[in-house]
Formats: sequence, structure tokens, C-alpha cells
Amino acid sequence: MKNAVYNILKARFLVNEDAFRNWRFILFLVLLAIVMIGNNNSYDEKTYRIAVLTNEVKELRSEFVDRRSQLMKLKMESTIAEKMEQRHIFPSAVPPVKIRVKQPKKEGFFDKLW
Repeated sequence: MKNAVYNILKARFLVNEDAFRNWRFILFLVLLAIVMIGNNNSYDEKTYRIAVLTNEVKELRSEFVDRRSQLMKLKMESTIAEKMEQRHIFPSAVPPVKIRVKQPKKEGFFDKLW
């Protein structure tokens, strides 16, 4: 047991006859560690980007609600009447009347036959 630990500390497993197999395994572990580090970096960048975009969406949504409320206020009849009074245009006292125009029914080919 003592001799095995001593061999590991001196790294004799890297210079033995079957060291090539050990080096391949170590190289595999190093490549696996590099891939894991790259994957974690990519995940962190995406998480940060999602947080930034979420904040931007919240800001744009609040701006949208604000603009919509301003538009609703501008579209109110009282606001339009006030702006038109400045131009000496007043609202009508007589309500509008809907005019309906009836078009004559067009007879098709089969209607003429029957």
C-alpha cells in the first residue's frame, strides 16, 4: 500500500511500459474537462443574455402600456372636441343618420332560366 502511494506521488504510472494507455486516458480527461468548461461558459452567457432580454421586455411592455393609455386619452371624444374648438369646429347637435343604399339584385344565368 505504501509503495503504491509512493509510486503515484512520483508519477511512475506515466513512464512505465504501459504508460501510453495512461496518457490516452489522461488526455481524454483533459479534453472532457475543457468541453465541460466551455459548456458552462456558454450556459452562463445564455443565462445572462436571457436576464438582459427579460428586463428589456419588461421595460418595453411598460412603455407600451403607457403609450396605449396616452392614445386612449387622445382618442376620447372630449379631448378631440377641445382640440377642434381651438380651430372653431364644434360638435354637431344633430346625431348622424345612417344612409342605406339598396342595390338591385343582379340576376345570374340560372335565375333567367327559371
